[in-house]
Amino acid sequence: MSRRVQIDDSNPQPPQNDDVPEDDSSSVQRDEPEEKIRKRDYMDIRSHPNLMRLLNKQGDQIVLFADKVLKFTGSGKMKHRYLMITDFAIYLIDPESDSLKRRIALAAVEKICVSELSDNFLAVMIPTEYDLLIASARKNEIITAFVEAYEPEVVSSNRFEYNAASDLVKEIEFEEVEGGVKTRILRK
Repeated sequence: MSRRVQIDDSNPQPPQNDDVPEDDSSSVQRDEPEEKIRKRDYMDIRSHPNLMRLLNKQGDQIVLFADKVLKFTGSGKMKHRYLMITDFAIYLIDPESDSLKRRIALAAVEKICVSELSDNFLAVMIPTEYDLLIASARKNEIITAFVEAYEPEVVSSNRFEYNAASDLVKEIEFEEVEGGVKTRILRK
């Protein structure tokens, strides 16, 4: 079952059908209740006109997930970003300026790598570009949105390599320690 919500902010009038009484609200059916879908829109995209314009300009109409995440740069710095997953692409947006930093077509995603431990890291592997390493407390919901949108392979391992930049490969290791998970990002 697909969990999707239309983000079109216009209010088109429904087509007139004289055969159905006006008070028959049961004639409208949805794939999924909107309240349930909107639970994954932690940013309330509809209240951000700049983000709505950006999505409409790109032609994306359905948001499967939206929230703030930490993105790791090739140099190891952490940047706050808005992460939006639509039915066609992944968007990374600068929260200070609402400017698009990166758009990745879902068709370009080869797989998603996660650890077997309870940490917040996830890597999106994109063979034609550099990979995306992010951290979010909603890691499982992000994976669910990816799987619903495009069904990429999801690989669980406590060690994997990723392309932090076009010419830089890094390895990320996860180790269970007393009180949590220790994460190391090493240059290869």
